[in-house]
Amino acid sequence: MSEALDKAEAAAREAAQDTDVLRIVAAVLATQQAAQQQDPAPAAQQPIKAHPWGTYAAAGCFGLLALVLVVVLVMFVVFGLTILAAVLGLVVVALTICVLVLRGMWRDYQKGH
Repeated sequence: MSEALDKAEAAAREAAQDTDVLRIVAAVLATQQAAQQQDPAPAAQQPIKAHPWGTYAAAGCFGLLALVLVVVLVMFVVFGLTILAAVLGLVVVALTICVLVLRGMWRDYQKGH
């Protein structure tokens, strides 16, 4: 009977060891499950925004038209100032000639009296 008792005792120890192993495995599995539950959820992706390409193209065309208009106006102003300078130069030359002719006539008039 002591042999049967020894076998029973050995079986009980083996079962106790198996129970410890099962507890360790259960603890590891529980830890893994808890870690998986604590993982942050991936951030919700924002939906792709539809860009109004037609509006962008229209704004670009309008900007180009405005730029061309400004350049043309600046060119007109510059050409106008150039023509004004040329006319002013001609007027100065004409007035100088007029003054010289009048001075000569005045001297002739003064000598005549």
